[in-house]
Amino acid sequence: MRGVNRVMLIGNLGKDPDLQYLEGNIAVAKFPLATTETFKDKSGNLVSQTEWHTVVLWRGLAELAQKYLHKGSLVFIEGRLRTRNWEDKDKNRRFSTEIVGDNLVMLDKRKENGTDLPTAEHHQDDSSTPDISFDAGSIGIGGKDDLPF
Repeated sequence: MRGVNRVMLIGNLGKDPDLQYLEGNIAVAKFPLATTETFKDKSGNLVSQTEWHTVVLWRGLAELAQKYLHKGSLVFIEGRLRTRNWEDKDKNRRFSTEIVGDNLVMLDKRKENGTDLPTAEHHQDDSSTPDISFDAGSIGIGGKDDLPF
């Protein structure tokens, strides 16, 4: 049986997208995304819990993010989880789990003639994601899984 690796998030950017270009002029953008859940505790008090996710976008989606998204932007991201590992300068093994986005919908309201208009700009990455990394501290995204089964 095949597995399913899909993630759907709606959240706000924690900072402006960081755009870099790899060999072959391949654009890649990275940014933190905050998702907040609100619920009532046993006492009936409202509690907010925020999770932070690292989102990676490639090629056209990366350039689009750099151009239109900024800290605080509300977005819907659909993609897959990708965990990568590397050794840091002190020979410690480090891990990072990221959301590699395939689909982006901008949910912010846009202003036109002084009034807010709702918008849902939908963009999809139709290209395949290369199996390389842009983070200088890492060795690569993907590769062989070290699964215990």
